[in-house]
Amino acid sequence: MSSAGTRDPEESTVTLQAPFPKNTWYVACTPDEIEEKPLGRTICNEPIVFFRGDEGRVAAVEDFCPHRGAPLSLGFVRDGKLVCGYHGLEMGCDGKCASMPGQRVRGFPSIRAYPVEERHGFVWLWPGDPEKADPSLIPELLWANSPDWAYGGGLYHVRCEYRLMIDNLMDLTHETYVHASSIGQPEIEEAAPETSVNGEEVITSRHMENIPAPPFWQAALRGCGLADDVPVDRWQICRFTPPSHVHIDVGVAHAGHGGYDAPAEVKASSIVVDFITPETDTSIWYFWGMARNFKPEDSELTAKIREGQGKIFAEDLEMLEAQQRNLLRYPERQLLKLNIDGGGVQARRIIDRILTEEREDSQAGATV
Repeated sequence: MSSAGTRDPEESTVTLQAPFPKNTWYVACTPDEIEEKPLGRTICNEPIVFFRGDEGRVAAVEDFCPHRGAPLSLGFVRDGKLVCGYHGLEMGCDGKCASMPGQRVRGFPSIRAYPVEERHGFVWLWPGDPEKADPSLIPELLWANSPDWAYGGGLYHVRCEYRLMIDNLMDLTHETYVHASSIGQPEIEEAAPETSVNGEEVITSRHMENIPAPPFWQAALRGCGLADDVPVDRWQICRFTPPSHVHIDVGVAHAGHGGYDAPAEVKASSIVVDFITPETDTSIWYFWGMARNFKPEDSELTAKIREGQGKIFAEDLEMLEAQQRNLLRYPERQLLKLNIDGGGVQARRIIDRILTEEREDSQAGATV
């Protein structure tokens, strides 16, 4: 509380209505995060602990010991069981109490176990109805399973609600201002975006012809052994799929060769990978990265691109967190909608439709 008696916006009890779909797969963590010890992570407002159980299979249960309420993530794994670090209660991957030194635990209540899958280099969580968890609904990622592609990425914790990040990624006009020293250039905002909807996929495209390459793409051209001081055609194709995945086809080609459709020998291109997982109503786990299909064997280039991408994504964080604080401070304000917001608006409509369907299913189930 400030000296004047007004509430600091960080302490505000007013929150945005930021519901998130539950009957869907979210990226929860990467395998390396659970290699040495259990990982505690809140997803969709639910504290969960991830660990490797029997035969090394990934498991996820409530981060709550039924004995004294201690977080199980402060414990360790022994013989495929999650051991509470407080009094040694052992939990199975199914959320049932397995044993405890000198105690009978058969009557102990179980805790919730979550459907979880390890695929494409990520651990995926289904926070909703376990009866509806279908592993076939996890999206296919060509770049994650092909030797012709290389991937490098990371994780940021961001204090903003998940839809603000979707808005940010579906409208790249902000690059001209937020990323002026790396990927931004005036030609981005001068090229009108086009948005289309295909089922549950929203696509926003922007194409720029005969322009200079910005610093990041100059470096990418050099990495491909191409001249970096000639005019280029540039493209940005943002693809949203629910609940909160955004993949962006980006690249440049020497001008006059067809842009996005140019042959590989005159272009540098990649896929920007964004998995946005809600932590709370106003915070997210942001799994970011870049996949490329040129020089996949060059680990040094992968590390260099990852470092550059990490700096670019970090530039968004200050803006998004400040935006979130402003929206909490002025919850009654109505925001403007412009033509550049088309991708984000359509993505939100799809999310709203999914939320309505989940709510109706829940109400129907409650009346049975």
